[in-house]
Amino acid sequence: MSQKKNIRLLIDARMLYSSGIGIYLQELLNYLKNIEGVHCLIREEDDVFFTIRDIPFTIFNESIYSIREQLNYPFKLPKADIFWSPHYNTPILPIRCKKRVVTIHDVYHLTDVGQINLKQKIYANLLMQNSIRRSNQIITVSEFSKNEIIRHTGCKADKISVIHNGVAEINTIADLPNKKYNIPEKYLLFVGNVKPHKNLIVLCQAFLKLPNNLQDELKIVIVGKKEGFITGDIQLLDLINNEPMLQENVIFTGYVEDEDMNAIYQKAMIFIFPSLYEGFGLPPLEAMLNSTPVICSDIPPLKEICDDAVLYFDPKNSDDLVTKIIHMNDHNIAEKYVLLGNNRAKEFTWKKSFDKHLEVFNL
Repeated sequence: MSQKKNIRLLIDARMLYSSGIGIYLQELLNYLKNIEGVHCLIREEDDVFFTIRDIPFTIFNESIYSIREQLNYPFKLPKADIFWSPHYNTPILPIRCKKRVVTIHDVYHLTDVGQINLKQKIYANLLMQNSIRRSNQIITVSEFSKNEIIRHTGCKADKISVIHNGVAEINTIADLPNKKYNIPEKYLLFVGNVKPHKNLIVLCQAFLKLPNNLQDELKIVIVGKKEGFITGDIQLLDLINNEPMLQENVIFTGYVEDEDMNAIYQKAMIFIFPSLYEGFGLPPLEAMLNSTPVICSDIPPLKEICDDAVLYFDPKNSDDLVTKIIHMNDHNIAEKYVLLGNNRAKEFTWKKSFDKHLEVFNL
């Protein structure tokens, strides 16, 4: 589609609908579409997104991380001044681009927290090291991730630019049909990938220890693909299957349309994010912007992003989480964190993020 002449910025946009990276791409493309000389590599099924926004593109259907992807990069990538990959699956072979920029959101796959097999870890390390070696500049999303990249790869600090993600603006109070997604009246909310490092087991353990009055009126709502939970966290699956209280009170929404997410955040009593490892942690900010009080694990990246606007707990201690849920059930305390959260979330905008990306791209 369109002419490929004078491409200033070539973007690998094939992860447009891939969880957090997808949000990152979509939000930045809403600004980048106005920059002359932007061109994208896309999957064929995503062409509507780019056609509507009048962003020129080239179809590249090879799977992320695949050998075919690497073999075909040199033939599919048009000439460009800068090639930007929003993930570390960057080309190993030479390409016709003068400069390369890569975003490495975290090094989860290189850590002990990343529960992947040895073959996957070796391949992830190969791609990560290749990205760092071949890229002129590396973008990451937090000071924590910058330090992790340096620690696990030996990358030099001056090659890494920290650019925080933004959070989409909320203009109105959203509405949600009562029976859509089986959302209850009062619930604790989690949003994100349902994988072991998200540590949902501690949330379920805490629910079983709540006082009877809270157990009777609350449920847990998990916005995430249940399939990932079934294949990715056997311990959690066993706990729910063996506890009738959890079988009855843990609700998986399955896929949720983007336009319904604000309502799900706004209706929640508390948003809980018990993760053991994050590069940034966007869902807590989304909850804050939707005026929902937040309880987070006290890991460094979340403390960097959320500052004093959330109530922290030890993610390896379900009793601590019980205490914090009871504490946040106090209306005055919840209101305090709603105000703090609203103010903190407004500091993170996609416009700020876009402007800093432009500085790195030198456009």
